[in-house]
Amino acid sequence: MIVVTAAGGQTGRAVVRALRSRDLPVRAVVGHRGPRPELVELGAEVVVAELTQPLAWSRVLAGADAFYLIWPNFDPDEAEGAAALFGEARRAGVGRVVYHSVLRPQAHSMPHHTAKDRAQEALDRAGVTWRVLQPCAYAQNLDEEVRRAGETGVLRSFWGLRTAQSLIDLADVAEAAAVLLTEDGLDGGTFEVAGPEALTAPRLAELMGEALGREVVADDVVPAGDVPVSYRARCRRLMLDHYRAHGFVGSPRVATALLGRPPRPYAEHLADLLAAA
Repeated sequence: MIVVTAAGGQTGRAVVRALRSRDLPVRAVVGHRGPRPELVELGAEVVVAELTQPLAWSRVLAGADAFYLIWPNFDPDEAEGAAALFGEARRAGVGRVVYHSVLRPQAHSMPHHTAKDRAQEALDRAGVTWRVLQPCAYAQNLDEEVRRAGETGVLRSFWGLRTAQSLIDLADVAEAAAVLLTEDGLDGGTFEVAGPEALTAPRLAELMGEALGREVVADDVVPAGDVPVSYRARCRRLMLDHYRAHGFVGSPRVATALLGRPPRPYAEHLADLLAAA
């Protein structure tokens, strides 16, 4: 049995899908009660548990061979909460813990990266067999901008026009997670997963234009005002400020090794997105 947290979100669903495609039993953990038809249709066992309420986790982790911990985006409780759940996994005798981190958690100008860095430190001393996945930004993050560009001919770039990102398709992230959850010889490893191209906003606009059959130009949307106070808004603003200054580019070599093939280029994701639409 493999336990996957945040299974109602896009990352969790993708990981559950990748595991079920291998016919592996999955316990999908969601934070709130309610219908979960997408998880039920995949054949997952759906359970409700709050990430910050560890008392219920002896039941959730009972009989688990592996545990994939995804924490919700921009949540201030991640560092302490993840450390607590690593302890629950040790007490439950889980054979393998895989933590869903982020590319370059040591970039402490972004608070949510700092939280993941602290969680990784806690994992290293938690007394469990562990692995860490560090994905770059997802190709899917721009799906709504693609739809908007189809209407307006403009790609809004909140990270400027000069720096690049190595966008990784979420399906590739999920496949890499499935490898870490199931294959031997990877214990104690930290695995960066980045897409095959360093894509600036103008290059993304060019690719979108080719796929949409119309001209698309990139527009630099510079944030106005001071950095917000709320944790979520502050994280997002500081993340985009970091991307604007430094980009968010990684090597595709590790992803290629995990997947047994190169990660998908952004043009392939665009083609699938527009075909589905």
